[in-house]
Amino acid sequence: MTEHEKQLDELQAVLDYRFQNPALLELAITHRSYINEHAATAHNERIEFLGDAVLELMVTEYLYANYPNKPEGDMTSWRSALVKGEQLASIATELDLGKYLRMSKGEAKSGGRTKAYLLANMFEAVLGAMYLDGGYAAPKTFVHRVLLPRLEEILASGSHVDAKSHLQELAQEKLSITPAYKVVGEKGPDHAKTFEIVAYFGKEKQQAGTGANKKEAEQDAARATLEALDWK
Repeated sequence: MTEHEKQLDELQAVLDYRFQNPALLELAITHRSYINEHAATAHNERIEFLGDAVLELMVTEYLYANYPNKPEGDMTSWRSALVKGEQLASIATELDLGKYLRMSKGEAKSGGRTKAYLLANMFEAVLGAMYLDGGYAAPKTFVHRVLLPRLEEILASGSHVDAKSHLQELAQEKLSITPAYKVVGEKGPDHAKTFEIVAYFGKEKQQAGTGANKKEAEQDAARATLEALDWK
């Protein structure tokens, strides 16, 4: 057994799922930078796209079945909190999935194995691979084991609250002003950008936030502003 085969075997043990077609798992753990230095011809972005849809459906199905008295708005905010990149990256870190991510030497040297957006992308790609390999049941078992138990903690911490909407309500109530948001920085290639956004009250600068897209960065800035102002 080669070192690569040993790693795939170890990863399947971590996932608690044995692939019928290991090539799908290989694809899920291959970052686009890897193909520049190796013989690989495909990376994990397409299968990540599939995994993202699978994940959203599974979480939606779970919330619909288990919280029959909750309105759509509540379930939407809960789902967003569960499937956001930060949450998926946290799980990937706990499982040490970055250890198995195939990437270029340069990406690895820049800390690629610990970058939140790469770990979140890999998590979704693995779900996509499981779905193609074993049907709906395979990723469902995994999601129910590693992700859905976090809902209780999310609700207890209040991290499911739409920080941007909450900040707007309080700012209008306390200061008669509507917060605005400004992009102050962008990093990374087009397919994996990180945005930095600052919240403003008029011309008064508040807190900054970051995210894999502008929406996430605005939420992060709003959350940081709420914390800095001690607005509950």
